[in-house]
Amino acid sequence: MSATLESYLTEVAQLKIEGRAYIDGTYVEAKSGQTFPCISPGTGQTVAQVASCDATDVDIAVAAARRSFESGVWSDLSPKDRKRILLKLSELILQNKAELAMLETLDMGKPINDSRNVDIPLVAECFAWFAECIDKVYDEMAPVGRSNLAMINREPVGVVAAVVPWNFPLLMASWKLAPALAVGNSVVLKPAEQSPLTALRLAELASQAGLPNGVLNVVPGLGEKAGKALGLHNDVDCVGFTGSTEVGKLFMQYSGQSNLKRVWLECGGKTPVIVMADCHDLDAAARAAAFGIFFNQGEVCNAGSRLLLHSSIKEPFLEKLQGWAKKMQPGDPFDPKTRMGAIVDKTQMDRVLGYINKGHEQGAKLIAGGHQARTDSGGYYIEPTIFDDVNNDMIIAREEIFGPVLSVLTFDEADQAIKIANDTHYGLAAAVWTKDINLAHRTARSLRAGVVWVNCFDTGDISTPFGGFKQSGSGRDKSMHAMEKYVDLKMTWVKLYP
Repeated sequence: MSATLESYLTEVAQLKIEGRAYIDGTYVEAKSGQTFPCISPGTGQTVAQVASCDATDVDIAVAAARRSFESGVWSDLSPKDRKRILLKLSELILQNKAELAMLETLDMGKPINDSRNVDIPLVAECFAWFAECIDKVYDEMAPVGRSNLAMINREPVGVVAAVVPWNFPLLMASWKLAPALAVGNSVVLKPAEQSPLTALRLAELASQAGLPNGVLNVVPGLGEKAGKALGLHNDVDCVGFTGSTEVGKLFMQYSGQSNLKRVWLECGGKTPVIVMADCHDLDAAARAAAFGIFFNQGEVCNAGSRLLLHSSIKEPFLEKLQGWAKKMQPGDPFDPKTRMGAIVDKTQMDRVLGYINKGHEQGAKLIAGGHQARTDSGGYYIEPTIFDDVNNDMIIAREEIFGPVLSVLTFDEADQAIKIANDTHYGLAAAVWTKDINLAHRTARSLRAGVVWVNCFDTGDISTPFGGFKQSGSGRDKSMHAMEKYVDLKMTWVKLYP
């Protein structure tokens, strides 16, 4: 029997929700005894009280991670044994897919079909892929002649702090945890205060898979307390962060104020989607543009929030785009028919509505949406919103909104489109639609972005790197390139005597 809204709500009511921190293999309350409410954005109702960790709890978690690292229970474990445990964790994630998906939707407001069929399977794939990498990455020997031996080894950095956002709570966590654990580090994970539930459940599954105590610790809490404490901690060797550019800059400052820990950032974006005059399939491009901004309620770092249309195809394209917007009206996140769910919390909803007001004030033309929706639900919903007649100087075209708000800009020449696209301090992703292979390659080379899609949007694979240029961050998630963030290179030179 296929799942329905009613069946999901029945299962959700039976969920066991864990709100305590997970430190050194045990669920514990915050030392202060303080908690914060976990509010479901679909209804605005509190579903749990979560431990509000602060610097004291962070100290305890980092100490546990350090002990586990120095003891060698994980860092010195053979590659095949680390591989076996992470593969088992991947299996457990899939076995508990229904529970994890419901927790994700309850906590963050995304449609249950996305949680169950996209997010959680990708989390399992991430752990399995990096597990398989463990015994396939070789160290090096330098070509220094017969009288010497120069060995180049990769060693885990030590204690890694993973600070992750609320838009893809478990997936973003896996992008940090899987490579960091694969190379032998111990980790302290700080989930966003808006969405801590799946991270806390993952810790238990990792223990069941055989991960030793202290290797993975989870400290929920407010960013200005738990996050800052991790950033300033002198016994944290590395921070992997995904979130806003504003907070990413703070972690760079924390590093300089403490032990010069390395900081890897995946920050915001203002992705341009360029549709050239010769686009071979306007229907496919319009569908991709719609999903590029309305998927996950627009709460995506690489959301295609700037649509650059050639003037010759603008009108038919916008007609198709508006049709997709009508099909993607927000609904109950637990309804399998819902394509767009709730904004993560009231603060973010008000922020997005504020940007919509700024679009009006600066003269952009609203052609779809623009209002709060489902006000009788108690939750936080916004209609798919499209502004036309936008120029690149407007606030809605320059700042990351992180909601279902699309700015439409017009161009007449390819070089003009490239100039507009690059006129931003972000550089996470970009897309171009054209049937001209030369124009496609020339445009892709000219776009200052870490990821460029041609005749598609938001496609990729765990084997391909993800990350940005400019103020969108540094370093890469996914692919073997991610593993390099969490290792140190050691060169050992041996003089050989006859």
